[in-house]
Amino acid sequence: MSPTKTEKIRKHYDSVADTYDTHYDHHRGKKYHTHLSNHLMKALPKGGKLLDIGCGTGLFVEKYIHNGGSGTGIDISGKMVARAQRRCESCDFVVGTGEKLPFADNSFTAISSVLVFSYVKDPKSMLSEVFRVLEPGGQVALCTLGKKLITRGIPSLYKIGEKIKIKHVVMKDFGEHYYDENEMQDLFEGAGFSDINVKWCSFAHIDMIDPIFDFATKVEPFVEKRVPQLAYNIFVSAKKD
Repeated sequence: MSPTKTEKIRKHYDSVADTYDTHYDHHRGKKYHTHLSNHLMKALPKGGKLLDIGCGTGLFVEKYIHNGGSGTGIDISGKMVARAQRRCESCDFVVGTGEKLPFADNSFTAISSVLVFSYVKDPKSMLSEVFRVLEPGGQVALCTLGKKLITRGIPSLYKIGEKIKIKHVVMKDFGEHYYDENEMQDLFEGAGFSDINVKWCSFAHIDMIDPIFDFATKVEPFVEKRVPQLAYNIFVSAKKD
């Protein structure tokens, strides 16, 4: 991740740290984040030693440790990290990026990342680092917005929103990149992972208005099972042998 991009993301998330939970821990946002988190929880070992990359205010770490185990989080924003530490006092949180993890080899049994991977400038470096710090037999799972016809215009919308100064937790031009199934498969294979599972998930997107979001939530299980091409987010889980 370039210094300029890194600094821009850091400053933005520092500025929204105090309001972030109103976006992802209430009403639509809470349902949306919990739904994505549940996909990760099913793929990760229970009671393990977790590292959450792009931990934000610690929402996923909190969910994970409620099922046993321990949690560590890393985020680019110092203010996010401070809020995460207050949320989960028994866990460890550090400032940093996924492309250069400040942890020893084979340190974790589970690694997660929620809605972060599309921001990563060097995904190969991040997955190489994930592989390094994950114990043999450990699992990684991530979920991020995927490459679809409907998502291709989002970066342009973010650029417009930034120019006209729309205040939004994530509506910023960070030069994000979206991935399809084949790209994710190739990235994880290239990093050395096995048992790679790539699928589409989440039909009820957080930015839908309430009546549409409520309907999308009801049909979401059917969509994910029968017509996953209509889902917005791409999920990947894999194992280190």
